[in-house]
Order: sequence, then structure tokens, then C-alpha cells
Amino acid sequence: MPKVGFVSLGCPKNLVDSEVMMGILARAGYEITPRADDADVLVVNTCSFIAPAQQESVQSILEMAEYKKFGRAQKLIVAGCMVERYRNEIREQIPEVDAVIGTGEVEQILAACQGDLRAATNAAELPTYLYHDLTPRVLATPRHTAYIKINEGCDHPCTFCVIPQLRGKFRSRRFESVVREAENLAAAGVREINLIGQDTTYYGEDLGLRDGLPTLLERLAQIEDLHWIRFLYCYPNRITPKLLDTIAAHPRLAKYLDIPLQHASRNVLARMKRGSNADAFLKMLERIRKAIPGVSIRTSFIVGFPGETEKEFRELCDFVRAAEFDWMGVFAYSDEDKSKSFSLDDKVDAKTIARRKNALMSLQKTISRRKLRRCVGQRLQVMLEGPSKDTDLIWEARHEGMAPDIDGKVYITEFEGVNDAAELPAPGTLATIEVTEAKDYDLIGRAVEFAAPHLALQIPPPAKDLFPILSSR
Repeated sequence: MPKVGFVSLGCPKNLVDSEVMMGILARAGYEITPRADDADVLVVNTCSFIAPAQQESVQSILEMAEYKKFGRAQKLIVAGCMVERYRNEIREQIPEVDAVIGTGEVEQILAACQGDLRAATNAAELPTYLYHDLTPRVLATPRHTAYIKINEGCDHPCTFCVIPQLRGKFRSRRFESVVREAENLAAAGVREINLIGQDTTYYGEDLGLRDGLPTLLERLAQIEDLHWIRFLYCYPNRITPKLLDTIAAHPRLAKYLDIPLQHASRNVLARMKRGSNADAFLKMLERIRKAIPGVSIRTSFIVGFPGETEKEFRELCDFVRAAEFDWMGVFAYSDEDKSKSFSLDDKVDAKTIARRKNALMSLQKTISRRKLRRCVGQRLQVMLEGPSKDTDLIWEARHEGMAPDIDGKVYITEFEGVNDAAELPAPGTLATIEVTEAKDYDLIGRAVEFAAPHLALQIPPPAKDLFPILSSR
């Protein structure tokens, strides 16, 4: 059978779509290869959320097109969010592309590999696709950690966002389907599960489930083989006492919340169609920290939104100082032609946007450094990730307040009592580390104890349908 290589761009939700497509192809007998020059078919799963993501997607398509021109590849397939926005443009302007697959057409990947869907696949209505527990997947994450998409799409009216146009209306997966998938992953050796969706806090409401997310978390917390369960992302006005109490009550539920607040100025939030204000957010954070002692909180903001004044930006900075988030991301506003904010007046110039982004990130770096320094000398439980990509003399790990790929890491320079590399525990093992040093976003320490018996926690050999991914950026 032909070999297929994947480039998966953008968010974890897109990565799950790539895993599903790889699973469908693997079940049909295709071999997934990590080498572009070894692939008969190349698939680029694109992101189109903001301008930089679109540029990266186009560049990746063009790079893969070169393998079709001069290498082994016979077909080039473009999938994902960019297809939902620029389906016809991709067809017309990049003749090397043989087929396009939108976010609601994931199941057509096999047909695309077997035949030419370039002309047959037309723009449909808003996507309605949802995978389930029987859908094949090939995990592209390390063996001990995985994402589960519990819902898709979004109904929120945020003026800066085009996600509803790219992924359709909000829709939840069935409760038991999510539970069965989590159980299957745990049985296969996964020790950390991250639930994802555009707004996971709304999970189940469209199915008539009351307190859908807390109920789901409570059920998943009973799966004994799992160490950590977290969810991304929270809509601020849906963080209920029931949700907080559930997280606090179950050790397997990571004490971690990712709450994209987008801004703190009442006026900017109103123009974003988000609502609320800094004072309300500070009270919310106080409730969260009181309900879940030691919780780690991540957020993200947009700077340079149309009409954002220097005064409103200073409001945001003052709020960040007061809130003291553990982790924070800052996006430069991207003026997307299909967003409602595209028609707003008083656009902020690129130079000012860049200055504000740098200033806010500099502020957060100071906060992060100060908070992490408090950990020096403490003992923390971490999950081992494996040797660092830079050197096998240092191992990487994360504590439960660090989500994979987006937050900081723990670097382990010494394993107490381990004298041979063969004695090192497997990735996914829980360990206790003593923190010896703190950087801006990372911790350094030595491992002093492993979960006993740590050999029992080793990840079993991969199933025959688990393959590496060509690239996940």
C-alpha cells in the first residue's frame, strides 16, 4: 500500500483531526511515514485562525508541493480550516493540490487518497462532523498523553473570531462515547488526557445535560490507569461552583484552568462582544483560587483590537499585574476579512500592536519568574516526558499545572539513586522532584523519588496502528 505523510498545523483540535485521518488510512492498509521524501501521498492539515497561521499553512503547502514536483509523492491533499475559507482559491492558485478536505469532510480522506476529489468536493454548509469512540485514530502525541475532542464548533458571537465559520455550530459528543474513548486510551498506556473543544465548559448543554462538564470529569476521574485529566478551554462566565468543586474533589483532575479572557477593559470587551470587566474577572479568580488551593491558571489576551486606546491597554496591564496568572499568551490582533471586527473603525497600526504585545509579555515574564522562584527548594510531583530533544543528559517533565506544548517545563538534571540509563523509568511515570533553580518559565530540579513500583507504570509497546506524524507545528 502507498505511504502517507502528514503535516498538522495549528491547535490540538486540528491535531485530533489529523489523527483521525491517519487512523482511517491506517485501517485501510496505508503506511504512515514521518519522512516527506518517502511518501506517495502528502497531506497538509491547515490552520486559518489568524494571518500568521495562514501564512504558515501556505508555506507548508508549497513546501510539500516541491516533493510532488521533484520527489516520490504522487498526490498532495490540503485539509482543515484553510479549506473552509479558501477552498476555490487553493484549487485555482495551487495546481499541485489534488484534493481539498474541509473540517467537516475528514472521513473523505480515504477517497481523496484513492481518487481525485479536486473537482468533486464542493463547499458545503457549515460543518457538522463529529468523530466518536469507534473512529480509528493514530496518536501523534507521545504515547503517555493524548487529546480527546469532546465538542466541536462554537455559538459565541465574538467579533474577532471566525471559528464558527470554519468549524460550524456548537455540538457535543455523546457522554458514553467520550468515556469509552478515555478508557480505551488508558488501557493502551495513555496516562494524561486533555479534553479539548472551543468551549469545553458548554459541553453537553446541547444534549440536555445539566452540569455536563463536571459530570464528565467526575466520571473520567474514576479511570484508575489515568494520572491527570485536564480540559481546555473555559469560557469565563461558565465557571460554576459545581465545576470548581469537582476539580477540587478528585486527585486525578489537574488543578489547572485555561481561561482565555481576551482583554480586561470593559469597553474593549464590549466591542469584542465578550462582556465583563477587570473587577469581575478578579473576583472570579479569587473564587477559583479559594475553591482549588494551588490551582494554576492560564489565560490569553488580544492586543491592538480596533479602537483599543493607550488607556485601555494600561487597564489591561494593571489587570495582569493584579491577577498574577501562572501562564499567559498574547495575540496581536489579526484583521480577518470574514470576522465582524473587520468592519470596525479606529484600527490600531502594526507598530503599536507589536509594542503592546512585547510590553505585556515582558510584564508577564516578570510575574512568572517571581512565582517560579517561590518553588525553589520545594518538592513537586511531575510526570516524566523523556530525554530532552537537545541532550539526553537532561530529562523533561511537567507538573500538573503545566499543559503540554503551551506552558513551561521542568528540566531534570539528576535522578537520585539511578546509576544506569537502563534503570530510568518510562515516560508517563510520576516522580517527585526537588526544585533547584527557576528560570523565566521553566523549573530545574533533581528527581528524588518515583511512583512505586515505577516499572508497573511503564507504557506498553505501541499497538500496530500507531505511527509517527510527519510534522506537528
